[in-house]
Amino acid sequence: MMDITGKRFLFLLVSTIVVVIGIISLATFGLRAGIEFSSGSILGVSFEQEVDAAQVKQEIARLGYPNALVQRTGQDEFLIRTHELTDEEKAQLEAGLAGTLGNLSETQFYSVSPIVAAETASNAAIAVAVAAVGILLYVTWAFRRMPRPFHYGTCAVIALVHDALVALGVFSFFGGLLNWQVNLMFITGILAVIGYSVNATVVIFDRIRENLIKGVSADFEVVVNNSLVETLGRSMNTSLTTLVVVLALLLFVGASIQNFAVVMLTGVIAGTFSSICIAPALLVIWEKREWGKFLRWPAYLR
Repeated sequence: MMDITGKRFLFLLVSTIVVVIGIISLATFGLRAGIEFSSGSILGVSFEQEVDAAQVKQEIARLGYPNALVQRTGQDEFLIRTHELTDEEKAQLEAGLAGTLGNLSETQFYSVSPIVAAETASNAAIAVAVAAVGILLYVTWAFRRMPRPFHYGTCAVIALVHDALVALGVFSFFGGLLNWQVNLMFITGILAVIGYSVNATVVIFDRIRENLIKGVSADFEVVVNNSLVETLGRSMNTSLTTLVVVLALLLFVGASIQNFAVVMLTGVIAGTFSSICIAPALLVIWEKREWGKFLRWPAYLR
């Protein structure tokens, strides 16, 4: 039988390195706020003839918007983000683009005021915090008949925080390189990752509970390892099928849900790793009181 829990310190070392890299990426690139969180306007345009993104950027700068962001969303289709535009400014911008680059049609337009942006950012932060606290309470309650049920809830929350940090780090890296911005689809993706992560973790915890009740072994580490091996196939199959769907969304649906798909793709991979290698490992370390050993780096090299 595979000894998964026996490699728990190695898994935690790998996880720590990945999270630290993600934090460095966040500190270096940060997260670029979309208009939902920083206010502004987004104008979608579609040209009747072939147009290059560089031409659109150059023309927009000439029209007085040098800081505007331009993103290609399809064949000769673009999203243009600027400061909050009035109806008159929008009409002048469209007329200027049409006069230089040819006929165009407006595909979408919306603006967000600073007040609404601040409220949206506050609500998003509250939603993430409430989700984490709710999961901690639920998992603790679900395992209330087990010894130390709070350990299960805490380990599940640590695993989902790990997944969220990995997703944030990856998104900040590509955001810095490709000018991706945090929008509501990004927040939706983070919440979906949290839900996916805790679901995968609870499935394994539930098998641990069943094996403890059956008395599979007096050694808690053996019980956890057996539970991991028994649920490994299910965990991997679920993750692979989810990844196929997310990849299809990323490749074929387009820029409208790009943020959601990228966050989900990263989160599913991180969530699979954390549910198998991190949360159960933390349970074993907590049960065996190995925190001191965890902090001694040579232990990872055994």
